[in-house]
Amino acid sequence: MRPLRTVVSVVVAALVAVSCAPAQRVDLGQGPGNLIAAIAGEPDQLDPQKTSAYFSFEVLENVFDTLVEPDADLEMKPALAESWTVSPDQLAWTFLLRKGVTFHDGSPFTASDVVYSYRRIIDEKLSNVDKFSSVADVTAPDDGTVVITVTRPTPNLLTNIGGFKGMAIVSRKNVESGQIATHPIGTGPFSFVSQKSGDSIVLKANPNYWGGPPRIPGVTFEFITEPSTALSALQAGEIDWTDSVPTQRISQLKDDDSIHLAVTPSNDYWYLALNEAKAPWNDPRVRQAIAYGVDRKSIVQATSYGSATANQLAIPEGNPWYTPYDKYRYDTDEARRLLDEAGVHPDRMDLLVTSEYPETVTAAQVIADNLAPLGITVNIRTVDFATWLDEQNSGNFDMLMMGWLGNIDPDDFYYAQHHTDGANNAQKFSNPDVDRLLDAGRTETDRAVRQQDYAKAATIIADQVSYLYLYNPSVIQAWTTRLSGYEARRDGAIRFRTASLSGGEDQ
Repeated sequence: MRPLRTVVSVVVAALVAVSCAPAQRVDLGQGPGNLIAAIAGEPDQLDPQKTSAYFSFEVLENVFDTLVEPDADLEMKPALAESWTVSPDQLAWTFLLRKGVTFHDGSPFTASDVVYSYRRIIDEKLSNVDKFSSVADVTAPDDGTVVITVTRPTPNLLTNIGGFKGMAIVSRKNVESGQIATHPIGTGPFSFVSQKSGDSIVLKANPNYWGGPPRIPGVTFEFITEPSTALSALQAGEIDWTDSVPTQRISQLKDDDSIHLAVTPSNDYWYLALNEAKAPWNDPRVRQAIAYGVDRKSIVQATSYGSATANQLAIPEGNPWYTPYDKYRYDTDEARRLLDEAGVHPDRMDLLVTSEYPETVTAAQVIADNLAPLGITVNIRTVDFATWLDEQNSGNFDMLMMGWLGNIDPDDFYYAQHHTDGANNAQKFSNPDVDRLLDAGRTETDRAVRQQDYAKAATIIADQVSYLYLYNPSVIQAWTTRLSGYEARRDGAIRFRTASLSGGEDQ
């Protein structure tokens, strides 16, 4: 499961080209021809195994590699490992590594780097250690081979080790020198050049990249916190790409021939969770009443101007693991009936949201209006994200709103959040049938049977309102028509390895 990509406090970045005429750019020392990409915040650090910040991964996707990686359809394909086999008992995975791969400092990539990287996550109990919950050992029989031994069949092992760059293969020397957080060295298509705090990060093309040298000399990531500013910079030709697009401008931008707009359905989801350790939210009928009392369509319109898709489960339609489910509707009469049946009529609710995810604040206003006819006064408590995490972990909330981002395998969507022993089960949901199904899904190698297990578990989770699912957002990005060889991905991974820019050189 990819952990929540934590948006950290960012330094407001000035638009780099404030004094330039349209289509001119200030020389940041990145060399001519760099692709200029505007992201909405500054990375907290650049150690891929320690950061959980989305802004960090936008950059690190281009610097580091994993053994395997998801393609555009989120199927796992070779990366640093060119092939693999699984033993008949499903307990040993053998990976054959690519030959001739080097780190950006010229040192050779070998199997010992994989062992070191994985042992670092396991031994230091870093944020992705749950990916190795079934791993008994990681060994290197020779420089070109890695064997991962598991304690049980693990059908999602490839997704666990390759689903995102938090599982990157790092350089031991880079880690032990203490430089990885500020000057990372990977094997990816671009190498780190420099970072200017509050302003930008510069990468340059890796001419020795195993996938072939990039078609652009480098990438400059500028930090532009305001979507309207980023869009104006794109339209003026001052940047080439951004994923910071005002959702209220989407319908208008679809008719703008000067840029390319991509609105791509994602596997991310946003949800509400009621604290089941506190009455009356421990009664499923009360949680179901709230599910009927919330208008998902209004929330979608308010948070994304309709660009997201309302959903009652985590996994969106179009995903191969999708399960149809439409039990709930906006129905205050049914909500009142359930409250009557439960014999409780709560008059107040504490709703925990964070200003660092503005959609939670916007949605909270809609939810407060939705629940008012039920006699529930919603106290919207808006805090910074660090406080939000503390309050969630301590159980100091009635209801909270948040999102899970970057999921691929069904285990990513459900186990940590809804298993009794799940690491992120802050709502304290516990159901023996769900536990059994989620445990089975972790070891079932027959895909059809596994799909049935997750469909049953997801249905119970929604019926019992462990999460009150709201919507699946879209990946929204825009770029210059000069940019080709790039695509917006459902997992939100920003890959510029095959991108190229034509014409219109900087002035």
